[in-house]
Amino acid sequence: MTSESDWLWWALAAAAAVAVIVFVWVWLKGRPFAEGDVFRASRLSSGNHLFPTQVLITQTAVVQYTPRWFGRREETIHMAHIASVKIETGMLLSDVFIETSGGTDPIACHGHRKADAGQMKGLIERYQTSYYRGGPPNPVGPPPTGR
Repeated sequence: MTSESDWLWWALAAAAAVAVIVFVWVWLKGRPFAEGDVFRASRLSSGNHLFPTQVLITQTAVVQYTPRWFGRREETIHMAHIASVKIETGMLLSDVFIETSGGTDPIACHGHRKADAGQMKGLIERYQTSYYRGGPPNPVGPPPTGR
């Protein structure tokens, strides 16, 4: 009976080790992929349970980053090529659609918090305004109060 119980313990230990490795792998893939304004979709939304899609908004581009078990999917749009930003809000989460001026398929970002969706749209509008005026980009913080 000891050889059977030893075998059972080894099998349970191996299963636990595999579960820990999978958990750590999923956790590492879900971390922000870059510095800056990265918005991560909720794991509660459809298609984002294991590897939530992330959106990075910089002064010059919008990057949609979707991690996978091995590798990633990344799509980048320059600020000059963004035609519009549409937000569809649900009861808890929002979907953000970033349409390009030359492409046919918009970037679809599902499952973001409502506040994040509004902040994403605001950042894109602010950076586009600054880009088309030709000046340096506005800081991300609130406007100066003049004190």
